[in-house]
Amino acid sequence: MTDPDVSGVASQTLEVRKATPSPGLSDGLLDALDARLAVTDAALDADEAARARLAARDPEPVHVCYVPADRVTPTTATDWGDEALAVLDRFAADPDLPETLGLRPDQLRDALPRVRRTLAEQPVADLRADLEDGYGHRDDAEEDTHARAAGAATAALLAGPRSPRRAGPRVKSMERATRRRGLRSLALFTAAFLDADGDPARLRVTLPKISDPEQVAAFVEACAALEAHHGIAPLPVELQIETARGAQRVDELVVAAGSRAAGLHYGTYDYSAALGIAPDQQRADHPAAEHAKHLLALAGAAAGVPVCDGSSAVLPVGDRDAVLAAWRIQARIVRRALELGIAQGWDMHPAMVPARLAVVVAVHREGLDAVVARLRAYRAGASEGVLDEPATERALVGFLRRGLACGAIDDDGSLPLS
Repeated sequence: MTDPDVSGVASQTLEVRKATPSPGLSDGLLDALDARLAVTDAALDADEAARARLAARDPEPVHVCYVPADRVTPTTATDWGDEALAVLDRFAADPDLPETLGLRPDQLRDALPRVRRTLAEQPVADLRADLEDGYGHRDDAEEDTHARAAGAATAALLAGPRSPRRAGPRVKSMERATRRRGLRSLALFTAAFLDADGDPARLRVTLPKISDPEQVAAFVEACAALEAHHGIAPLPVELQIETARGAQRVDELVVAAGSRAAGLHYGTYDYSAALGIAPDQQRADHPAAEHAKHLLALAGAAAGVPVCDGSSAVLPVGDRDAVLAAWRIQARIVRRALELGIAQGWDMHPAMVPARLAVVVAVHREGLDAVVARLRAYRAGASEGVLDEPATERALVGFLRRGLACGAIDDDGSLPLS
């Protein structure tokens, strides 16, 4: 999809206004006001263009799955799918499952075939080989080995069955203690990925624990050197916001990343700990977490960069009660993220995926008829009872596009997408 010519629309509007007499306001004054606001007008045009780019781009994958780098293999996606299907089949008929997931029984019955289809076809939509907190600190020789192996395995995984849309590493931060180690692992991972014939267009990098725009600028410089060495296009970079300083300056971080900025990811537990929140309250839907995500959403909307939620730390493993308890938490935070306009989040274990998919699919299935009816009525000028406007139209179309992307709905050509 092409971006709307926002600047052209703005200039046409300005020409019409300049041609219209304004009693009591001289042309000289109006010209002076136009000159005074020229920089502001340009900034607003840029913001509108960024929003248009964000609306026009393909919806983000429903999740990013994190796997410690030493555990990534060419069959990781298939293994996750098989494990997720097994745990879903184990509890699909459980009478408490609908209430656990916050769904009616009929909603769950409607969603389950689509959840199973996704798990059979693409259980991992996006994957990060984690060389940071999920991997820990190892000696240099060991991390060198794992970074190379993960790069080669990721290339094979993307070329194999049930493969993700994209994948890449999360490296260590640009803080003094981990900077050189993180950049070395990025270099080793990238070289091994390309040596194994990995597609660089499907490669993405996540940079954690960012506090200052200079860290981003320095990381971009390192990426540019790697790209020049290998002769590849610029790598998209996801900025993981999990420090108080990073949240305060998130708009500056996005500017520092420039056109590489591919996502703003919220780091639930580092951020919560930085604010002194007690461990038992460190959750993705804590008020402090939602405040931080509002800041990310503001910066992302201005720059055309999507936001990704964090994860629950409670894994659905063990006996029935433990799995259902973890799914209850997972379902709650996924639904809350959707309410906040965040359609993507992290999954840290295969058994987390069924709960996420069930909620996402059910939400889009439940809202489909009302969204289609409202969109058609608005376009026909026949809206009744709801005062819709162009911004609402964009939101309605976005809902449909996300539903299609996650497999919740099908398009037989009748959906009003354009």
